[in-house]
Amino acid sequence: MFAVGLWGAQMGGRPVWTLPVTFPLIMVAGGAAGMFGLPLPGVEIGIALSILALGSAITFAWHPAEWTALCLIAAFAICHGYAHGAELPFAADPADYIIGFVLATGLIHVFGIGVGLALNKPLGGRLARGLGVLIGLGGVYFLVTALSAA
Repeated sequence: MFAVGLWGAQMGGRPVWTLPVTFPLIMVAGGAAGMFGLPLPGVEIGIALSILALGSAITFAWHPAEWTALCLIAAFAICHGYAHGAELPFAADPADYIIGFVLATGLIHVFGIGVGLALNKPLGGRLARGLGVLIGLGGVYFLVTALSAA
């Protein structure tokens, strides 16, 4: 989620706000699917791939067409939302739970945007790209873990 904000800031223009707004909106649909127990195989692998892909996009300063970035973000958001919805605590109110994870996601996005805007200029953006490397390595770790559990 941090990487979504960081990538949006790196891309500049409309993606600064369209990526972080799209993610939680689509995440709610994934969360509802998880709450209702709809089958979605490979969610953990999808989450790991999202971390790897976003880290790579930041590392290589990829600036695709906005619709391409939004489609990727939407697919990632379905996986992340599904995981939240499937893990709904029995004692939690579903509406409050959704509001909580959407607000938390939004705040993490804002933090990512702030860090991205602060790091995009110094040293020609290499600091932001370095964070992308770390995020991508985290994605590799989670992917290996998810694949070994599958």
